[in-house]
Amino acid sequence: MSCFNLASVMPFLFFLLLCLVDLSHTKCDFEAIFNFGDSNSDTGGFYAAFPAQSAPFGVTFFNKPAGRASDGRLILDFLAQALGLPFLSPYLQSIGSNFRHGANYATLASTVLIPNTSLFVSGISPFSLAIQLNQMKQFKTRVLEFHQQEAKLPSPDIFGKSLYTFYIGQNDFTSNLGAIGVGRVKQNLPKVVSQIGSTIKELYHDVGGRTFMVLNLAPVGCYPSFLVELQHNSSDIDEFGCMVSLNNAVVDYNKMLKETLRQTRETLSDANVIYVDVHTVLLELFQHPTSHGLKYGTKACCGYGGGKYNFDPKAYCGSSKEINGRRVRATACDDPYNYVSWDGIHATEAANKLVTYAILNGSYSDPSFPLQEHCDLQPIA
Repeated sequence: MSCFNLASVMPFLFFLLLCLVDLSHTKCDFEAIFNFGDSNSDTGGFYAAFPAQSAPFGVTFFNKPAGRASDGRLILDFLAQALGLPFLSPYLQSIGSNFRHGANYATLASTVLIPNTSLFVSGISPFSLAIQLNQMKQFKTRVLEFHQQEAKLPSPDIFGKSLYTFYIGQNDFTSNLGAIGVGRVKQNLPKVVSQIGSTIKELYHDVGGRTFMVLNLAPVGCYPSFLVELQHNSSDIDEFGCMVSLNNAVVDYNKMLKETLRQTRETLSDANVIYVDVHTVLLELFQHPTSHGLKYGTKACCGYGGGKYNFDPKAYCGSSKEINGRRVRATACDDPYNYVSWDGIHATEAANKLVTYAILNGSYSDPSFPLQEHCDLQPIA
């Protein structure tokens, strides 16, 4: 039996909160968001650099492919909406971008650690966290130089009044998992969390950031893609259909990340360094989808093969491939609002919205960071 109900409680609390807010006189401590991440928070950076995305991505909200690895909006999109900010323009998108309220450096398949060339064949992005940090530093330099001539740039004092978000690390954990196993992957995890801590310190000293929110790693042992692709014994599957060994390794990583952020917080006395536990929220959705208005946990909405996972790595969401001499297409379900998993690797808009409610509430953050104490939150529909 589920111990709480995100679907019913969070929206209700959010509605009550909004009733107390005069939306005609809104205020927010954060005038911009600068985001660092991978496909979980990429709002179009990867496909600006490598245009290729096709339907049915974006079908729920944008009604067309919009650079998101989902059927609709991401956690970052909902977070920006709640703070009264527009969707973040990808830093790599040259046409149509407006950076007055921040920039998004995230790209699909990005890692925290700088990838070596042998990993590129596994689909790893060249835009690692170190590259994204350098892009942020260059952005500040350009703002200081050109803000008076360019209307789509923020004022130079924006950097201390911004929220810096991180949703990255999943590809460091999973990109080579099938080849080297969980044990060897875990050997690199201390380097991953250390790099995140170092990046926060550089943003503090060199850019002027003061508020940092770091989302932890999701329970990838519940993702249809890994349940299909990784070899495992039936004894390694729990009562909810998730892979125990993989999720245990994620828990170890998240503990390391939380401790690293605690240490980083101690060295930056006037900064907010917040650990955001999206893992707990997503795990609850995978384990008890029906308790939160959903139906399917470990089954992908968009994929091929049907069955308990509806995922086949030979025919990824939206693609058309020949399998066993027959041309097949991986299509989307008609009701993505009933699923936690969109394509076997990423969450649906419905799941992302529920996670955002939890973030806004502040109860899944360490230290607690209820955003309504910093901003008049806007509704997310």
